[in-house]
Amino acid sequence: IAREKIQAALSPVELEVMSDETDPNGSHISIRVVSEAFEGKRSMARQQLVYKAIWEEMDGSNAPIHAVDSMVCKTPSEA
Repeated sequence: IAREKIQAALSPVELEVMSDETDPNGSHISIRVVSEAFEGKRSMARQQLVYKAIWEEMDGSNAPIHAVDSMVCKTPSEA
C-alpha cells in the first residue's frame, strides 16, 4: 500500500519500497524514490513529502508500517 500511495502522490520515475528482512512483521521499511517533485527542495522537505503520502499507514498502534529505517529521496538529475 505504501508503494501505491507514494506513486500517487509523487509520480516517481523510480520507486523502491523494501521490507526489512529481519523484521518478522514487515512493519519496518526502506524507501528509495526519484521524483521531479523534489526539485528545489532540501532533504527534510523531500522526506516530509514521502511521509505525508504514507502517513495513514503509519498512524496508530495497529498501523502496518511502524518505522522507515532508511529513505533516499533524489531528483532525476541526482539519480
